[in-house]
This record gives sequence, structure tokens and C-alpha cells, in this order.
Amino acid sequence: MKTIGEAARESGISAKMIRHYDAIGLVRPSARSEAGYRHYTDNDVHTLSFVRRARHLGFSLEQTAKLLQLWRDRKRASAEVKSLALRHIEELDEKIAELEAMRRTLDHLARHCHGDHRPDCPIIDDLATKP
Repeated sequence: MKTIGEAARESGISAKMIRHYDAIGLVRPSARSEAGYRHYTDNDVHTLSFVRRARHLGFSLEQTAKLLQLWRDRKRASAEVKSLALRHIEELDEKIAELEAMRRTLDHLARHCHGDHRPDCPIIDDLATKP
């Protein structure tokens, strides 16, 4: 059995996030000692590592919970996993397009700002514009 600190180090997830994932039911509740301390098995740490990797790839908590469910289901259809991943790729593509649009706008505004002692600034003017 491992302490929460050991589980955090081995999984790459902070103890605070482990507690949070436990509280929201993303991971199964840890075993407790008589004194109430959390204890983790190697399988628990493996699950936490799975969660870390899914979150690192940008999956939401809901998507991560679904992936965990599929991971645990040895009779799962890989088509369901692939479908979830493809939907996530579409979401990422949308976010990338939004970020690229923001970058283009800011680049345009920055190129047109004199950046000198004058108060005129198209960046401020654009931010002050009502939608």
C-alpha cells in the first residue's frame, strides 16, 4: 500500500488533485487506514496515471470518466473509444481555429500600434469597442 504522497509522485498527479478526483467520483475511493489515511495499490496508481495522460491530452473530466469506464470494460468495442477520440479531435480543431483567429487579430492590432509615447493604440481601441 502506498500513501497519497507516493501515489502522487508515481502517477504524476498532485495529492490535491487525487483528493479532488476521489471526491467527484472520477476514481474509485481509496482504501483507508484505521486513522483515516488514504492508501493506494499499484492498480490505483495505474488508474491515476491513466487519468493524468487523458487529462494531458485534453480530455474533459466527463470524457476521462467514459474512457476509464471503457478501459475497465474488457468487452468494450474499440469503435466506441475511437469515436470518443475523434469527437475530441474535432473539439481540439475548433479550439485551434479559435486560437489562430485570436492570434491573427492580436498580431494585426500589435503591428498597427505605434508603441511609442503617444496614447493612441488600436489594441485599446479594439478592446473598448462594443460588440
